Amino acid sequence: MRLASFAFGGRSPAVAGLVALILGLGAGVGIAAARSGVLDGVAAAIEPLGALWVNAIRMILVPLVVSLLFTSVTSFSDARALGRLGARTIAIFIALLAGAAVFTALVGPPLFEGMTISSEATAALRAQMQEPAAAATPELPTLRGFIVGLVPTNPFRAAADGAMLPLIVFTLLFALASTKLPDEGRTLVAGFFRAVGQAMLVIVEWILRLTPAGVFALAVGMGRDLGLATAGAIGYYVVVLCAMLLAVMIGVYPVVALFSRTSLPAFARACAPAQAVAAGTRSSLATLPALIESARRHFGDQPGLTGFVLPLAVSTFKLNTPVSDLVGPLFLAALYGIHLAPAQIVVMTLVTIAMSFSNPGIPSGGLFVVTAPVMLSAGLPLDGIALLIAADSIPDVFATVVNVTGDMGVAAMVADPAQVPGRPGPLSGSPSVSGRKGQY
Repeated sequence: MRLASFAFGGRSPAVAGLVALILGLGAGVGIAAARSGVLDGVAAAIEPLGALWVNAIRMILVPLVVSLLFTSVTSFSDARALGRLGARTIAIFIALLAGAAVFTALVGPPLFEGMTISSEATAALRAQMQEPAAAATPELPTLRGFIVGLVPTNPFRAAADGAMLPLIVFTLLFALASTKLPDEGRTLVAGFFRAVGQAMLVIVEWILRLTPAGVFALAVGMGRDLGLATAGAIGYYVVVLCAMLLAVMIGVYPVVALFSRTSLPAFARACAPAQAVAAGTRSSLATLPALIESARRHFGDQPGLTGFVLPLAVSTFKLNTPVSDLVGPLFLAALYGIHLAPAQIVVMTLVTIAMSFSNPGIPSGGLFVVTAPVMLSAGLPLDGIALLIAADSIPDVFATVVNVTGDMGVAAMVADPAQVPGRPGPLSGSPSVSGRKGQY
């Protein structure tokens, strides 16, 4: 661990993971080429470190997902109390997320069908999976079984079995029910889950610090089994993910033009400052000042927009999530030679939408909170998540730009046209977003 700290301690987890991936793949390819029994023994001794790292991710998934999802649902309850502005904002969030998810579910699978890996290599990878039988031959439910299975008979059994969608349904119902409790009980329950979520995020940060060691250990085995084909597959994944993120970002522009009175050039000018900050910082939260200033300039001084909609969007709305956290599992399924049936892709899509609002604001946090549950819902091995974390640095730039574009798009669609500088007011009889004074 001291060696890992010396080599990677000064770098971010994404950069350190990428360096570890390159070194691990290089070491694995070298071991395969050397055909040395001693080196094979060294590789075998390193592999358990990767398994331990994956087990640590498995360990935190259920409490992390449940606590963050519970907290996000109860916070949206407060948002809805603000009236029509909050309800319309959340409805737009869900509509945009669903559109991005459907686009990814339809376009993603055909793109990865062209990624060919030798059958011997995929067989070797599947032999190393911790649960090869479950991942290779998942039981596909009928339509009736799928619908009935959404409500778990035993939520604790669902958590133990990794049945994420039924667990998410239970958590949503439990969170909604808790909002109906008296103030004292509601505060107590919300505080408990908030504290659990904060503690789990601390453990996530610890796991991220161990990313170089875990990625290196897993990459050695992949490099030994797949050789240079691994690098080509990862490069293909990065290109596909970045292209799909770019497509979703471009798609926001006509949606805004269609559902608001903002023209395409005006919306592009409104987005540009925040997009520049997003590309440089890779942090959605860091773009909030630029978003607020640009919104004031282009949409007028609307307190509900700059004081509620944009802060809410930056903190909870991640438009990249349906793309990033569906493309990753689709890539790993192709890499491991696992066929995903349409029913599994539907489940993955639903899990992605449901978990989108629980994406924590830490580097690679979405891979723990969203991608990992999506993989479990489809019976995919978590072993490959190391590749996604290591390759996250380049797509993360595109993902952050997509997020802030979506944030500004939501602001444009809920902005009151009557307060936009140089714009005519709303048509006679059309509702105003801001409404009467004091509505929000």
